[in-house]
Amino acid sequence: MRLVIALGGNALLKRGEVLSAENQRRNMRAAADALARACQGHEVAIVHGNGPQVGLLALEAEAYRAVPPYPLDVLGAESQGMIGYVIAQELRNARPGWPVTAVITQTVVDPHDPAFKTPTKPVGPVYAAGDVERLKAEHDWTFAPEGQGIRRVVPSPRPIAFVEQATIERLIAAGETVVCAGGGGIPVREEGGRYAGVEAVIDKDYAAALLAEQVQADRLVILTDVDAVYVGWDGPSPEPIREIRAAELRRHAFAAGSMGPKVGAACDYVERTGQRASVGALSQAEAVASFQSGTLIAP
Repeated sequence: MRLVIALGGNALLKRGEVLSAENQRRNMRAAADALARACQGHEVAIVHGNGPQVGLLALEAEAYRAVPPYPLDVLGAESQGMIGYVIAQELRNARPGWPVTAVITQTVVDPHDPAFKTPTKPVGPVYAAGDVERLKAEHDWTFAPEGQGIRRVVPSPRPIAFVEQATIERLIAAGETVVCAGGGGIPVREEGGRYAGVEAVIDKDYAAALLAEQVQADRLVILTDVDAVYVGWDGPSPEPIREIRAAELRRHAFAAGSMGPKVGAACDYVERTGQRASVGALSQAEAVASFQSGTLIAP
């Protein structure tokens, strides 16, 4: 069976943790065994998030004023290399001899996508309200509330295609577990066969859904830090959804910066392919991948 697994940022960083290399490696090491069990016996591509990491790299770039700050596409490439390295290494450590390959992936987007006018993708750390005005003045960034704090938001255009798709497919077919399209992929535009970077961050769940469709995956599995999709998450009595059709799930509203893209991406994949998708906890990865846990989304 061929799976595409979208790995949430919680694989490397828990909410509220310092974004240190030590914390990220420790978290990935703890997640590696559950992820390895989910992958066992399957052809697999793993797509990971990079919101906290690319935000940190942007802050570091702004702090050194001797050179112009690097654009988001370059920071996305840097984060892909860093996170792909940690994931691939810890998966091999969990299962010695396991063939795992990380592929730096470029994702084509439409430069006229309306997302460029309405930034929604959270990147970087959570800030206290008192820090936001200073950061707006210093960096001309856009911010949006998240939980009890505030995060920077950037444009998040929809993915159209992957430049390295043929390579990814060959590796999957050869038995490699492929870590690819990290952070949704490096956003690029294509004109006349030439590519150029775009100032944006692509949502990894929509990228995973597109990749799952294009490589003809049998299942899309979205792993995060909650055990299911919930109705009324912010209310007094949230209710988990265990099984639902995509059309019905779309009738519910979910936060744009958290569960919204996961639900939208899963529904896109299900409706375009007729296959099923699941959303659930990384700690229960094997059960979520086999539709025994989480939220099952059916055509």
